[in-house]
Amino acid sequence: MKLNHGLHLAYCTNIHRGEDWAETFAALQTRTLAVRGRVARGVPYAIGLRLSRQAAVELRDPATLGEFRRWLDRHDCYVFTINGFPFGRFHGGRVKEQVYRPDWTSPERLEYTNLLFDLLAEIVPAGVAGSVSTLPGSFKEFITAPEQEREIRRQVWACAEHVARLSERTGRDLHLGLEPEPLGYFETSAETIRFFEQLRGEHPGDARLDRHLGVNYDTCHLAVEYEEPAAALGAFRAHGIKISKIHLSSALKARPSVAARARLAGFADDIYLHQVIVRTATGGRLVYRDLAPALADPAAVADAENAEWRVHFHIPLHSPDTDWYRTTADHVLGTLDALRADPALCAHLEMETYTWEVMPPEMKKGDVVDQLTAEYDWTLAELKTRGLLGA
Repeated sequence: MKLNHGLHLAYCTNIHRGEDWAETFAALQTRTLAVRGRVARGVPYAIGLRLSRQAAVELRDPATLGEFRRWLDRHDCYVFTINGFPFGRFHGGRVKEQVYRPDWTSPERLEYTNLLFDLLAEIVPAGVAGSVSTLPGSFKEFITAPEQEREIRRQVWACAEHVARLSERTGRDLHLGLEPEPLGYFETSAETIRFFEQLRGEHPGDARLDRHLGVNYDTCHLAVEYEEPAAALGAFRAHGIKISKIHLSSALKARPSVAARARLAGFADDIYLHQVIVRTATGGRLVYRDLAPALADPAAVADAENAEWRVHFHIPLHSPDTDWYRTTADHVLGTLDALRADPALCAHLEMETYTWEVMPPEMKKGDVVDQLTAEYDWTLAELKTRGLLGA
């Protein structure tokens, strides 16, 4: 939906199953419109679209794309952003580190992302910028040679060139957002800035970089890294890096007591990676690729009264703190505070709690439409207190 200062808010439809276009479109027709009926009746409604490669190829058919455009018009909906991180299946089976494949060393990743931009240029409304978010190059464990790093930069730049040509041809303002994530090829603000500086060194003075390439700032991911929003966003701003999109999402944090670890085991599913970063009582840092290895390592639970775990498990934005864990909603609120201070920071806001199917049963209040409605209610209330919610 449209907010003050030209901002746009949506939820990301990666929460729903949709590996081909028929399944994706069915979710839009049922669940997305149901949410819209509760939170944005009578006003234009923004959709944060997730398209797998298969769905994108099928949507490229002119008749299918024309039908979708008419559906958007009929329901007064619009698409301003696409989540291009998961390439293939994202629900119903093991994803884990495979969500990074193909990565940016692969021509398939470039082809897929270019296709998403081609589609977005056809459906984003005139006068509204369009963004696509993508993975942070690769998974750290996949990168073992400098040649791979150079290939990531080469292909990301090739995408930026495609986006620049497409923007010029269509008159649309389009940009790609690279999404730092724990154990991604770049995961912290410092590593992300280094990546951009390497690109700038290879393409000195090329204005296309700053215009069409930026960061998808996921508040869950940066909170898991123990970063503070004012500092991280300030660092990106100081280095002239565009914030392409902001993912509004929370992680969980806990002291690793025996009771807390027993409860955390309920979050260790077989579908997604739930990276864990432990800050020890002495200020040290332990990093685990998933929750199960952290739970099994005695070093991770030493001095449980003073250590802190942060777990990459997307928690609904409206979730309250409990007697054994807290959420990282403070990072979300700090990010919204930064947006209040500078509304030009980023125009694209997307709620992204894709974990509905794997959340522990006690966290599910009603169905997925109920959860999404509650997330909207929480987010809109916080936007309103900051003067960002449109009349």
